[in-house]
Amino acid sequence: MERTLVLLKPDAVQRGIGMELLARFERRGLRFVGLKFLRIDIALARQHYEVHEGKFFFDDLVKHLSSGPAVAAVLEGPEAIRVVRSMVGATRPHEAQAGTIRGDYALAGLRNLVHASDATATATAEIDLYFDADELVDYARELDAWIVEE
Repeated sequence: MERTLVLLKPDAVQRGIGMELLARFERRGLRFVGLKFLRIDIALARQHYEVHEGKFFFDDLVKHLSSGPAVAAVLEGPEAIRVVRSMVGATRPHEAQAGTIRGDYALAGLRNLVHASDATATATAEIDLYFDADELVDYARELDAWIVEE
């Protein structure tokens, strides 16, 4: 099983569609192992986006991520990173396909609603930014036998 981090950014929370977006991941068959409602301060936002430091859009990313409450979620499942990224859609909302979260709910620029880890190493580092190990819950789900092949 693979784990990935998803952040519902402040625009998703402010629009009141956060739970709807999380439900899409769960309906797909991914399992929540961590979930948190939080306010991301500027220091954490800078750390989260440090890979983009020095780029012209870095300050705007930090400002947006720290602009209001957000939701951090750790999802688990086979190929979770790839599955979540395909569900989220292209970074630029106007390029996102219909049927993806951004294609169905976002229109422009930084207001792209969701962050999703892009690789195993990134997911591990990002999960560690938002969750302590004891905040992640391992558990069995009966319905996984109907979703996941052994």
